[in-house]
Amino acid sequence: MPPTRIVRIGHLKTVDAFRKHVASLGIDFPCDPEILVGDDSPLSEPTRLGNQTIGNRFAIHPMEGWDGETDGNPTEHTLRRWQNFGLSGAKLIWGGEAVAVCPDGRANPNQLYAADHTQEGLGKLLGTLLQSHRDYIGETDDLLVGFQLTHSGRFCRPNHKDRMEPQILYKHPILDSKFHMDPNLQPMTDEKIQEIIQNYVEAAKLAAQLGYGFVDIKHCHGYLGHEFLSAFTRPGPYGGSFENRTRFLREIAEGIRSAVPDLQIGVRLSAFDFVPYRPDPDRAEGRKLGPGIPEDYSDCVPYQFGFGIDRDDPIRPDLAETCKFLDLLRDLDITLVNLTAGSPYYNPHIQRPAYYPPSDGYQPPEDPLVGVARQIDVVARLKTSYPELLIVGTAYSYLQEFLPHVCQCLVRDRKVDFIGLGRMVLSYPDLPHDVLSGRKLDTRMICRTFSDCTTAPRNGLVSGCFPLDSYYKKSPEAKRLREIKKAAE
Repeated sequence: MPPTRIVRIGHLKTVDAFRKHVASLGIDFPCDPEILVGDDSPLSEPTRLGNQTIGNRFAIHPMEGWDGETDGNPTEHTLRRWQNFGLSGAKLIWGGEAVAVCPDGRANPNQLYAADHTQEGLGKLLGTLLQSHRDYIGETDDLLVGFQLTHSGRFCRPNHKDRMEPQILYKHPILDSKFHMDPNLQPMTDEKIQEIIQNYVEAAKLAAQLGYGFVDIKHCHGYLGHEFLSAFTRPGPYGGSFENRTRFLREIAEGIRSAVPDLQIGVRLSAFDFVPYRPDPDRAEGRKLGPGIPEDYSDCVPYQFGFGIDRDDPIRPDLAETCKFLDLLRDLDITLVNLTAGSPYYNPHIQRPAYYPPSDGYQPPEDPLVGVARQIDVVARLKTSYPELLIVGTAYSYLQEFLPHVCQCLVRDRKVDFIGLGRMVLSYPDLPHDVLSGRKLDTRMICRTFSDCTTAPRNGLVSGCFPLDSYYKKSPEAKRLREIKKAAE
């Protein structure tokens, strides 16, 4: 179990109790006593991206589905999730889905990918979302829907749910060992990189043809784009210097701008990283994994295998290169930025603060609110430095009942532009609409960060909220998931 010092958010019955608890942890973020509605709410305020109006300040993060067809097309599970995105009331749909740019770049064998034969299915996703939004919310003129383009790099599983087929940019002394990589595995060639760059451009052309408003060139969570940013030890034109490590992004952006000049580009970025973590074996209880501790990095200092990280103390952020990256985005006229942190594969408490870890993770090494505050602070600092960028923040789901109280402050105080929601909309898809409409939150549907939405796909099951969404709760997969979790106890 998590350390006893962690107080569950659901046990805090009032905003005042929540604020006192936050203060007791020695962290600080704003929290309004009341949720405002209508024109008084900062969350209702529209904004603009070029000629496009975005009707409010809620965004839906891209989901990495494990429920498509093996040929890269969506299934009814996928379509239902996009229908829920439409009824959410959020006016920025950031990518909606992580869509691989080529079949061998998938994170799982059921991940969608962009190709001629998936064009109709990917178009159906957009149509389903737009129709749902019209039916439940109204107009779509102020709705911006994007298309996240991804290649999973080191974490590719294109053919087998239980076996990685990694494509790496450099040898990583900790991750190579942690994930038992073949010592003979060679880094990706420059020629392969150039082929993938063209895959991104072709996928962007497909997105534009289907009517998506922008594409996201994914640079987060340890996937290929993110790994480029930490490729300090890679020789040649795609590694070493900052210019070389960002060449991948620049060449993709240039290719897209040449092929579809009117298509907007965004980037989802892990603004900072930490070293990989592992369960503390000395604090395990039976088969229950212990709290997370850093992997031994003593032989790797100064640390050359992370981005936005203090090289001398790699469990601390250093935003110097993050700022250089945002400077580059500004120079490339990319103003839409989604900021996250770390990776779900090797330090999930940084990326996705939670009380309950995934079955293959570790117990939280800190109160998850500390992780929430860390991301809020980093996003606020970067937003202050780059007011011209439209920035989506994340890590808000763990706030639970108090999410709107905190988030309306952050938007009002210009500490972030959009409140990005991921796990929360799996359990409670219409939370944004309820907040904006002044409805009382349905506490039965609030995500309690059980992490089943991660545990299930990690074990080869479909994506979804098994504890709270009856669609999944009553499915055959739910029984199998319970068995998997019980075996891990």
